[in-house]
Parts: sequence; structure tokens; C-alpha cells
Amino acid sequence: MAKKALGIRPRATGGADARPRPGTLDSGKQGASRPAPCGAVDWVQTLLQGRPRQRKDLVFKTRRGTAPQLWLVIVDASASTRRHHALTDAKGLLAEVFEDAYRQRARVAVMTASGLNPQWHVSGIKAAKGLEQWLEGLGAGGGTPLLEAVGEASEWLNARRRRFPLEEQRVLLLTDGRLKAWRTSHALECPGLLVDMERGPIRLGRARQIASDLHIEYRHLDELQTL
Repeated sequence: MAKKALGIRPRATGGADARPRPGTLDSGKQGASRPAPCGAVDWVQTLLQGRPRQRKDLVFKTRRGTAPQLWLVIVDASASTRRHHALTDAKGLLAEVFEDAYRQRARVAVMTASGLNPQWHVSGIKAAKGLEQWLEGLGAGGGTPLLEAVGEASEWLNARRRRFPLEEQRVLLLTDGRLKAWRTSHALECPGLLVDMERGPIRLGRARQIASDLHIEYRHLDELQTL
């Protein structure tokens, strides 16, 4: 797996769904973005376009102002994610995400969906090494209150957006999609990535539909691990 393959970096959006972006000034904290022709590879944007086979397939990190970032991570830790070491491998990816957030001084919010109700663990703190200890102790069990988790996350993001309109929000959702029912009218209204943890000979394939309904990108855990 490529180093920093799951860092949730900003992705440009346009049209009616565009979020506020840094201004057009050439300097200052919210200055204009400048594409980089070389330098550090932006692995998330590279991998979202498929496995790179030559240099022109690589996307390099954008040189931009220091707009504040918030990364919201929602982890499905229900009993089904224990199968085939799915949650164990997902924790390895999360360790990279938290390390990347720490390096970029991004704020992080973390919620788990397991048992009867979703649970917040941190909400908008600066990424810290203490997240490693929480991750090590993360286990799976109980049901999958993913609907409730998405609903709470949507409301929380909307409230935070009103308080911090310049903040760039990103969502990372890890789930195997194995829940009794899925229906949502909630919109996360920010770029995101769903990592499908479903494994085994018989797969329901619901995670892809969840990603489509939430209008976020989709990748399977195994696909990321082979890169």
C-alpha cells in the first residue's frame, strides 16, 4: 500500500454544489491555489483516478493558502467488520490518515457506528498522537447504527459550517454496508470517500450504493491495499 494512500486531501468542486473556496488574491492566508507540476504526490487524488502507470497519471499536491481543514472520520465498528480481518486492516489505513492529519495540522472528528447508537470520540480537535491509543483499543461488536451516524454527522457539519465558513470539510467513511436497511435524506455537502470493508465469498455490495446516495467517492479496502 502506498504511503499516505488515504490522506483526505481537498478536491475541487464546481457548479451549484460548490463549497466556499479561498479567494483570488495572490498572497495571504487564503490566497489562490497554484497547481504543482512536481513535488509531493497527492495520493488520494491520484488513486481516485485509478492505479498510476506512468508519471503523467500522478497528481501532485497543490500549493495553496493555509485554509483550515476538518476531517470527519466515521467508522463502522459493528460485529460484521470482524470478519476476514476487515477492521484490523482498516485500522492500518486510519493510522495513516491520523498521521497525515497531524502533519497537516488539520482538525479531526471521529465517530464510531456500533451497538445501539453512534458514539463521538473526538469532535473537531487538532490531530494529536493520542488518537493512536484510541485506535489501538478500537474493537468491533453489536449492530450497525450507520443511519443515525450519518444523520448526526450531517447536522454537526452543518452547524460547524455556519461557525467556520472558511473551513474545508472532508469525510472519510469506513463500512462493510451490512445493515438491515439503508435510506437517507441526509446530505454531507462536502467531499468524501467511502472505504468498503466487506469481504468474504458472499458480498451484499451495499457500500457502493451508500457512497452513491451520499455523493461521495467509493473505494474497496482490498483495492487500496494492493496499491
